Amino acid sequence: MKKIASLIILIIFISCASKAQNSSKEENNYKIVKTASEWKKILSPLQYNVLREAGTERAFTSPLNKNYKKGVYVCAACKTELYQSTYKYDSGSGWPSFDRAIKSNVELDIDYKIGYARTELKCNTCGGHLGHAFDDGPEETTGERHCINGAALEFIPTK
Repeated sequence: MKKIASLIILIIFISCASKAQNSSKEENNYKIVKTASEWKKILSPLQYNVLREAGTERAFTSPLNKNYKKGVYVCAACKTELYQSTYKYDSGSGWPSFDRAIKSNVELDIDYKIGYARTELKCNTCGGHLGHAFDDGPEETTGERHCINGAALEFIPTK
């Protein structure tokens, strides 16, 4: 009986340590791949924390949160175009919010970091963490809210 109980505990332990919850692109299948030291040379400490370690900037601290100029928002790490300014709206969350991304430039992934599944948004070119998607966006458009860390973005105004 003790052997069976030990075997069951071992199976549970192994299944909890599996990689089933990891990102589908964790194997670095992105077009742009750099080492941690290479990313640290080109990103600020906050950008590195957000983009490479899936950190979150404090709410209401990004100057991009209240930016409503015409242009495009690009990945701060690789400069891939991610969001058009026409998709941006004020969600009141304290982070730049968009109701949609530029198709195929933003990857949706599953994030279990806080104990339950959330839709994580990543740059599809370099795998940088952008933020999360929620279903509480504007009903008159997509109903989506892409809650994005401003540190993950750079804004390029329309000329």
